[in-house]
Amino acid sequence: LGRVVRSTGPMVHRAFATTAAAAIYRTGAELRRACRSGAFRGQTAGQAPGYVQANLVILPQQHAEDFQRFCKGNAAPCPLLEVTEPGKYEAHRLAPGSDVRRDLPKYRIWEAGELREERDDVADLWDDKMQAFLIGCSFTWEDLLVVADLAPRHIEEEKNVPMFDTNIQLRSEGPFK
Repeated sequence: LGRVVRSTGPMVHRAFATTAAAAIYRTGAELRRACRSGAFRGQTAGQAPGYVQANLVILPQQHAEDFQRFCKGNAAPCPLLEVTEPGKYEAHRLAPGSDVRRDLPKYRIWEAGELREERDDVADLWDDKMQAFLIGCSFTWEDLLVVADLAPRHIEEEKNVPMFDTNIQLRSEGPFK
């Protein structure tokens, strides 16, 4: 989670305090520390208002160029915010001091298109050829909806954001379709 540069004022914090019963982490750094320590394992919707939230993809370097081209060719659904250098696990531009191997509440391990495992960190899977891709997430602007009195239902109910299947084809790149 990195900081969004925009004016939010006290209304954002007051609005979020009234819509979420769970503890609110006020900054991206606080939320990352809570995830890393195991104190937070829930959905991040509604957390760290005013900060950028990102989805994370970690790949071996051999697939990095194809995935980066895939994101660039499909910028609307996959807005690429930052790519780490091979072996580097800090998203230094968006989240200085971060550790993408440990700073999320949960990780899903996919192999050959199949979900294989869920775990709390991926440090033991990381090597010097891994690269992290941070992709934009709608959680980033949900606080603006709350301030406008349009709180998304999933925040009020403390659930994950709704997701939908689509028949809109993405532009393929290498193994990414």
